[in-house]
Amino acid sequence: MSMAESAFSACPACVALPATELLAESRRLAADAGIVLSVPTASGAAAISAIENALSALPGVSSARVNLTLRRVSVRARPDILPDHLIAVLAAIGYPALELDVVMLSSTASEKRGHDLLMRLGVAGFSMMNIMLLSVAVWSGAEDATRDLFHWISAMIALPTLAFAGQPFFVSAIASLKARRLGMDVPISLALILASSISLFETFMGGEHAYFDAAVSLCFFLLAGRYLDYRSRAAARSAAEELAALEVPRAILLRDGQELLVPLAEISAGDLVLVRPGARMPVDGIVTLGNSELDRSLLTGETLPAPALPGSIVSAGEVNLTGPLTVQVTSAGKESSLHRMADLVAVAESAKNRYMSLADRMARRYSPAVHVLALSSFIGWMIHSGGDVRLAVNVAAAVLIITCPCALALAVPSVITAASGKLFRLGLLIKNGTALERLAEVDTVVFDKTGTLTLGALEPANLEAFSEADLALVAALAEGSSHPLSRALASALRLRDLAPAHVEDIRESAGYGVEGLWNGMRVRLGRASWVGATAAAQTATFLQVGAAPARALTFTDRLRPGAAGLVKTLKAAGLKVALLSGDAEAPVAALARDLGIADWRSEMLPAEKAAHIGALTGQGARVLMVGDGLNDTVALASAHVSISPASALDAARVASDIVLLGQDIAPIADARRIAVQARRRIKQNFALSLAYNLVAVPVALIGLATPLIAALAMSTSSLTVTLNALRLK
Repeated sequence: MSMAESAFSACPACVALPATELLAESRRLAADAGIVLSVPTASGAAAISAIENALSALPGVSSARVNLTLRRVSVRARPDILPDHLIAVLAAIGYPALELDVVMLSSTASEKRGHDLLMRLGVAGFSMMNIMLLSVAVWSGAEDATRDLFHWISAMIALPTLAFAGQPFFVSAIASLKARRLGMDVPISLALILASSISLFETFMGGEHAYFDAAVSLCFFLLAGRYLDYRSRAAARSAAEELAALEVPRAILLRDGQELLVPLAEISAGDLVLVRPGARMPVDGIVTLGNSELDRSLLTGETLPAPALPGSIVSAGEVNLTGPLTVQVTSAGKESSLHRMADLVAVAESAKNRYMSLADRMARRYSPAVHVLALSSFIGWMIHSGGDVRLAVNVAAAVLIITCPCALALAVPSVITAASGKLFRLGLLIKNGTALERLAEVDTVVFDKTGTLTLGALEPANLEAFSEADLALVAALAEGSSHPLSRALASALRLRDLAPAHVEDIRESAGYGVEGLWNGMRVRLGRASWVGATAAAQTATFLQVGAAPARALTFTDRLRPGAAGLVKTLKAAGLKVALLSGDAEAPVAALARDLGIADWRSEMLPAEKAAHIGALTGQGARVLMVGDGLNDTVALASAHVSISPASALDAARVASDIVLLGQDIAPIADARRIAVQARRRIKQNFALSLAYNLVAVPVALIGLATPLIAALAMSTSSLTVTLNALRLK
């Protein structure tokens, strides 16, 4: 990669938007405020569309995203939009909501819900066992007054139990009906009410059969399914929660020579904090005093400790190993890199892909069909049985329960959550919710060279061949660019305590390099073709002073760990592999030869890379682009799916769908494999849901499924879908 590649834009984000549009977009985003609401009754896929559409329609709301796994909705809105307003809108459509503290967000609410479900499950289970004992006596031949007494005792146990244990279903159903909408808890509640009502009627009439045991058992198994679903969601805990768990709630603030233990919310940029050995880094910052080593394995997967010296940049979540460090804060709390990373994952997990949209459409069409089927079965059995209301009601209740679209609602989010969590543990951060789907479709992989297949830790190799005056010119020009070669030159020359020369009118020329005026002469640092030189046999940039011949500043670089194995694995899987680089021909050819990449291009400008990706796409290819520099940004945005290393420039990371956290590039092959598995699991979940309904609905319609059997079948289908997703873990 030659120096000039960075010159595609002096402003990284300008590659995506014209300057005026970029400014307007930045101001709009700065004005937006983030609001997170808990929506505890959002238990179906249809809830996603209802909530998002209602909130997005409000003036001042720019976006609303539901995370069904966490039962939360994230809203981006103007500062004058209050949470109370959003809560009122959700209540009007049947979804009671509560505001969450974004800073102190924790799993307390989730744990409370789990304890509540477990308590109601215990009550239902205890009552069910007692009613079963009474039912055994009836089944054993109890008659007349004895049978009626047992029925009345069963009623006194069952009715309070259903009123208490069935509240999760009843509350949700009432909210849905108030909003003139049919949620999935409406048929469940109807089934519980019908089963207990027909049993109470039979008891009043002295009938032989009462189904209090079936009603309470139905409630017990439904609650068991809900609780196990809750536990499964907890097992598939999102990567965002794992990241948030790394955040330190307090820090040691150094003020006026004193050490003060204060909440992280009281730390601001510019403060000095003390991090003792063994403690986790609470903030992003720069080491000002002390020598130590940092364990970054939880963030990047790197196993070797990294040195921490004065001037070293540290990030929240890293562990200080050997010595005390004084750190000057650059960002803390919500502004820290760790918190921003967690936000990216949370947004990604709540984003939709086309499978989620399909689930929404299926659920919206399916819910009304459930009630039509139940009503049809009731009418049909009334006619067939000659007016046997009890039998018709039982069949209708079984249909209502067995056709509940719970499995359909879990088909996609359970897979996305499990896959993103597994990939994070492998060192890959999923930024876009559709990235997994698109990654599974890839048939061509295009790599950048410097900073991607190599580490990009470039070191100048021939500075001794230049005079002090020339190096002063190089220092001045290099300081005006953020390109890896410029950064390497600037860092090396700073260590020599070399004062930069006074160069005026420094500016970058798109795709070529940086230039300025020194003592009335034009000085340039950049691409060989730009300064009229012959390309070097290794990575290099060229210095030209006035009309004098340009001279090469050469660099050494190291192959990124796992690069050779990754290319071999991708080719073995049948994927086409290409190398596109802005570097000179000789080093690109040498790297391509070492890695076995036959299709390679060198000295490519940013527009040429994007055009090449566009040409491949036009030929029907599904391209994965892996790159890290400004010159890769357009290509990353143009590709079917894209990956950037964590060391990439901000513009490249923003444009990419996935971020590689560690130095080892081999996990990219694992990412594709897991993406293919995730797509297969989603399709399997849809197939399981449809197969379940194809079998269960006819069985219920012909009267072979009691409400108890229906409850068992529905819970089993939901658990099957969730467990199938968890196979990814």
